[in-house]
Amino acid sequence: MVVMGQCLPYLTFLQRSTRLTMSRFSIDFRLCMYGISGAPLSWLESYLIGRTQAVLVDGQMSAPAPISFGVPQGSVLGPILFIMYTKPLSTLIQNHSVLNQSFADDTQLYKPSPPAETHSATQTIQTCIIDVKSWMVDNKLKLNDDKTEVLLCKKNTTFPSPQPVSVQIGNTDILFSPSARNLGFTLSSDMTLNKHISLVCRAAYFELRKISTIRHTLSSQTTNTLVCAFVLSKLDYCNSLLSGCSLYLLHKLQKVQNSAARLILKARKRDHATPLLHTLHWLPNQARIDHKLSTVCFHFFSGSSPAYFSELLTVYSPARQLRASSDCRILTIPHTKTKTYGQRTFTFCAPTQWNSLRFHIRHSQSPQAFKRALKTHLFKKYNP
Repeated sequence: MVVMGQCLPYLTFLQRSTRLTMSRFSIDFRLCMYGISGAPLSWLESYLIGRTQAVLVDGQMSAPAPISFGVPQGSVLGPILFIMYTKPLSTLIQNHSVLNQSFADDTQLYKPSPPAETHSATQTIQTCIIDVKSWMVDNKLKLNDDKTEVLLCKKNTTFPSPQPVSVQIGNTDILFSPSARNLGFTLSSDMTLNKHISLVCRAAYFELRKISTIRHTLSSQTTNTLVCAFVLSKLDYCNSLLSGCSLYLLHKLQKVQNSAARLILKARKRDHATPLLHTLHWLPNQARIDHKLSTVCFHFFSGSSPAYFSELLTVYSPARQLRASSDCRILTIPHTKTKTYGQRTFTFCAPTQWNSLRFHIRHSQSPQAFKRALKTHLFKKYNP
């Protein structure tokens, strides 16, 4: 069960002038939790208190109005202060035995359950959202019901009927969606990648058509820059999640890359793409996925990967002394029950790809040396 909701980008972080005492209490109460006090606390007070806003319509500026709540939108500190302010929300959600992830003003709730307990899981999610909404009201936040989506993810399993079809939030019934967009990646209720890859291909082809209309005025180098910025970036975004998907879907992405290469080099539509990729020194799509997985694992061993990646990887520790025991850069590959789901997970794909690399690549001394050696290795692997 996945619930994705967005909050409006304003909050009761502090208040000004007539309620300055409460404002400073709010600042002290939230920021002191992070060890902020003294001069830094005073700096934040002066930054947030006393702000005004005005509206410009048809060249006419309204009188400035004081802002009692919120942080400056578009500021560097805005997202950080918002996350610090909403930190107690995570504890509230966890008290309902619900998992959660937050990205600034975007919060996702997760509740795994067996098929027979879907109704119970739905009720738990619903109760959790009621408490979340109450907490937001108390803290001058708003839960946007119309921007909240509910996704019931399930395998090809027979579910008992009748199944729940919605979650109630206040007076609004939020129907289960067949798919939902999460930070640019489209999740489908059937846990397939068809919808996401179709949307990626459509967006990439749209950019290619726009570039093709001005191709006659551009040099090959400029076209290459535009294609890398607007087309290949879409293919590479979250591509580590595509590991293990079907060859049919990967072929759809590869066709986009081939079309991009033909556009840059002014090749004909039916010209073979492999020599063009060699000329541009581009890795094919599958190799780019392997490159992303390997890079994440390298950052894990160098200590620079985020915690949510590090928690999914485990250094291999043999039960008895083996010839390869001295290699400290081997990851544990978990046992899986199914190929369709178990062997598509990051915890399986990433260690499998990492362990397949040669010793000197895995033990590179710097990220730059690692990426050079890795790209050379993948070129030889996919272009024998």
